[in-house]
Amino acid sequence: MSFTLAIVGRPNVGKSTLFNRLVGKRLALVDDQPGVTRDLREGAARLADLRFTVIDTAGLEEVTDDSLQGRMRRLTERAVDMADICLFMIDARVGVTPSDLVFADILRKKSAHVILAANKAEGRAGEAGVMEAYSLGLGEPISLSAEHGEGLNDLYTMLVPLADGFADRVQDTDTPETDVDVVEDDGEVEGAIRMPTKSKPLQVAVVGRPNAGKSTLINQILGEDRLLTGPEAGITRDAISLRTEWNGVPMRIFDTAGMRKKAKIQEKLEKLSVSDGLRAVKFAEVVVVLLDAEIPFEQQDLRIADLAEREGRAVIIAVNKWDIEEDRQAKLKDLKESFERLLPQLRGAPLITVSAKTGRGLDRLQEAIMRAYETWNRRVTTAQLNRWLSGMMEAHPPPAPQGKRIKLRYMTQAKTRPPGFVVMCSHPDKVPESYSRYLVNNLRVDFDMPGTPIRLWMRGQNDANPYKGRKKAPPSKLRKHTDGRRKN
Repeated sequence: MSFTLAIVGRPNVGKSTLFNRLVGKRLALVDDQPGVTRDLREGAARLADLRFTVIDTAGLEEVTDDSLQGRMRRLTERAVDMADICLFMIDARVGVTPSDLVFADILRKKSAHVILAANKAEGRAGEAGVMEAYSLGLGEPISLSAEHGEGLNDLYTMLVPLADGFADRVQDTDTPETDVDVVEDDGEVEGAIRMPTKSKPLQVAVVGRPNAGKSTLINQILGEDRLLTGPEAGITRDAISLRTEWNGVPMRIFDTAGMRKKAKIQEKLEKLSVSDGLRAVKFAEVVVVLLDAEIPFEQQDLRIADLAEREGRAVIIAVNKWDIEEDRQAKLKDLKESFERLLPQLRGAPLITVSAKTGRGLDRLQEAIMRAYETWNRRVTTAQLNRWLSGMMEAHPPPAPQGKRIKLRYMTQAKTRPPGFVVMCSHPDKVPESYSRYLVNNLRVDFDMPGTPIRLWMRGQNDANPYKGRKKAPPSKLRKHTDGRRKN
C-alpha cells in the first residue's frame, strides 16, 4: 500500500458508505441514524490502479470531555495523525455547518494533505452545498455520491499526485480485514501443524455479552488504546480486526459487539452488530468467550460458547475482572464446577482468569490460545486410530439393535481444523448416539485433544454381492469365446 487515507467528517455524512465502496465489500455497518461508526476500521482500498489503506472513522462532534462522544473524537483525531491524506466529507444537501468550519480549521493544522468532498451531491439538491463548500478554505471540493459511486474519477485525479509522493515508501502491506475465511483443512501431512505467519496470521475472535471488557482486553494485548472503551455497555458495534504480534506469534484479533439475548434485541442497528460478530466467529480459528467474573455463565454466555463449538472453532473460556474478586479460590472452584456442568460439549477446554484492566493473566491466555490452536490442528495416523478402535471395541463392544450386530471395521481421520474422523461400519444408521459419544470422549482423552470440537461420522460398507441388482446384458453383448464363436 502506497499511502493511508482517513475519511473524516460529521456523523451521517456517508463516510462508511464510501469506505465500503473503496474496499469493495460491506465491511462497515451503515444505517440512516447518525453515529453508527465508533471505532477505527481499516481496509485495503482500490481505486483504478491505486492501492492504499483506507480508515473509516467516527463522526466528529464538538465535544472534548470524557464522554463517549469525546472519546470517539479523540480516536478520530488519532486517525488523522496516523493518515497521510485526510478526506474531509460534508453533506452537500445540508450544506456547511458551524461544526464543519471548526473541523476544517482543525484539519488545516493537523494534516498536511486534506481533500474536501461534498457527498450526497447527486441531482440538483446538492448543487448549493457543493458551492458552499468553497467557504471552508480547503480548495476545490469534489462532488461525490458514495451510495451511487459518482465522483470517484475526480477523487482519483486528486489522489494520484499525492500518491506519487508516497510511492517509494515501504509500508506493511497487511491490512486488517474481517472477510478472511478459514481454510478448514490445508491437506497437511500427518503430524504437521501449520504455524501462523505474517501472511496467514492466527485468527482469534473475542466474543461475549456487552460490557464484559472485550475491547479493553484487546487494547491490553496491543499495548495501546486502539479500540474505544468505557463504562457504557454496547460501545462496540462493528467487528473490528487488528493485526499484532503477541509474544512473537502473528495474530489477527477480532473485537466484536456484545451479544444480548435475541428477545432483547429490538433495534435494527444492534441486529446488524450482532450478525457482524457472528460472522467474525465463523472467520476465526480460536474463539475466546469472555465472561464477567461478577455474573459468569449466564444463559447468553452459554449460547455464545455453544455457537462457537457448533461452528467447529477452538474455544477458550476467559473470566475477566479477576482483579476485583476477593475470595478467588472459592470463586475459581465454583467456576470450574459450573463450566463442567453447563458446557459438557466443551469438556477439557481451558478456563483462564484475566484482568483486562491490569493485564494480569494475559500470558496464560496466550499460552492457552496456542495450545488450543495446536489441538485444533491435531492429526492422528490411521494405524494409531485402528489400534485404538480395536481396544475400544474390546472394552465396550457396539450394541446390536433389533438383533443386528454392528461391525466397526476401519477408522481414519478425514480432516483437521477441527479434527474429523470417519468410521466405516455396518448399519451406520443404527449406531446409537451414546456409542458415538463414547468414542469421541475417549478420543479426547487418549489422543490429548481436550476442549476442541471433534466430528465423528459413521459410514456404511456394502457387503452384498457387487453384481446384485445389475441388469443382464442382451445376447448381442455376450462376450465371445477365445476361438471367436458365440456361446450357444
